[in-house]
Amino acid sequence: MVLGTHLILSAYGFWLPNDPRGSWSDFVGAWELFRFGRATRVHTRRSLAHRPHDRQARRRAKRAMKYPPVRFTGRQARAVGRGFAEYVRRSGLLVWACAILSEHTHLVVGRHRLEVDQVQIQLKGAATRRLTYEGRHPLAGHASPSGRCPTPWARGKWAVFLDTPLAVRRAIRYVEANPQREGLPRQRWGFVTPYDG
Repeated sequence: MVLGTHLILSAYGFWLPNDPRGSWSDFVGAWELFRFGRATRVHTRRSLAHRPHDRQARRRAKRAMKYPPVRFTGRQARAVGRGFAEYVRRSGLLVWACAILSEHTHLVVGRHRLEVDQVQIQLKGAATRRLTYEGRHPLAGHASPSGRCPTPWARGKWAVFLDTPLAVRRAIRYVEANPQREGLPRQRWGFVTPYDG
């Protein structure tokens, strides 16, 4: 039985579907990216971040995107956290760990009445509304004439289902240690509930 999920939400432009290291995508949905190759689908559950790859090819593809890649500042990351907190309060989602980094976020969440696909959509929506409300939307300079901003999030999510208390604890430790890997201090979010096993 699934106890929870390690959920990774990427900012727009963080990990492209045709990244030379591989991706979990089945297709490339944007013409400007498709020119750089088809999706590089892999089936591993391990991180691909440290695989050797052609960095120049990755940079060229990112420069060709419709909007610049999103990198959340510290203030934007805090706004994302406030958006997550609002959704957690409204929905009753149980969050055991959260790390909001410059290009992606990690969460460990408990089982919920909604499927994980819906949870990730709701979390992204709440974070985007909060960024907009606070005037911190990272793509505000690319708003349409109606004032609507492009989403700061990549499509979809990466999810690892956790079916034992040990798996949940490992995921929590990984997420809690993640900011330090980027040279950031440990994060503490008020909407995170300690895991009681």
